[in-house]
Amino acid sequence: QVQLVESGGGLVQAGGSVRLSCAASGRTFRPYDMGWFRQAPGKEREFVASIIWSAGVTYYADSVKGRFTISRDNAKNTVYLQMNSLKPEDTAVYYCAGRAAMTRPYDYWGQGTQVTVSS
Repeated sequence: QVQLVESGGGLVQAGGSVRLSCAASGRTFRPYDMGWFRQAPGKEREFVASIIWSAGVTYYADSVKGRFTISRDNAKNTVYLQMNSLKPEDTAVYYCAGRAAMTRPYDYWGQGTQVTVSS
């Protein structure tokens, strides 16, 4: 079983930056990709960014392109989300997730970390 633990959330002013981390532990961890998702109050969970674990290829939601950067440290089994130029609409619980293959749904989810952006 794989466990994902997020950290790094908190309260930040608009225009500020936050870096989220997601550390994986458990059995041998070899995901196809890792992703970040977020869910704001009263809204559905949405895709934010993902990274193909082996190749490092990244994908972003249009709403965060140019502001957020996803990266990973293979040796530490950790994925990061650097969030810059934050806006109040970025306020949400952020979740990391992983899956074993592109054709599978995300199998593993973290517990989430709150990011609140004040105006």
